[in-house]
Amino acid sequence: MAQNVEIKVRIPDLAAAGAMVRGLGATSQGIVEQVDRYYEVDVHRRVKLRTVAGRAAELITYTRPEIDGVRVSTYQVTPVRDGACLVPKGRPKVLVRKRREVLLLDNVRVHLDDVDHLGTFLELEAVVDEAHDEAACRRQVDAITAALGVRHDQLLRESYADLLAARPR
Repeated sequence: MAQNVEIKVRIPDLAAAGAMVRGLGATSQGIVEQVDRYYEVDVHRRVKLRTVAGRAAELITYTRPEIDGVRVSTYQVTPVRDGACLVPKGRPKVLVRKRREVLLLDNVRVHLDDVDHLGTFLELEAVVDEAHDEAACRRQVDAITAALGVRHDQLLRESYADLLAARPR
């Protein structure tokens, strides 16, 4: 399974954050409209079915500690093709719709997200690979958050699904 070091934070201005990250050398990989359907598996493992227009759906399974701040996530992405992948049965627990601009800075995926019913967010996912161990990924995330003026106490622990589920109806 793959790993990344990640953070999520609310930001008021996607354009300003995007300009700042581009100034650090990030390049845009495009804008996508994503729909994530979250399914209940168990308390330690999350599963979501991600659909993006014009692409094959993906089943994403991941585990991560639900702690504040910078955290390590272990994940697996499985393309869904013609029933070859077991998709969870039943209705999803939560449906998350978002418009996401993806930028890339070395091995760090920068997500500028506008999430329906929640607002605007920045996510950083520093991918642990042969050239970047966990410590290096943490340094990268720290450097980007510092450049953006993001404080540690602003970082969110909840997923978008958790934030939506907690909203008053």
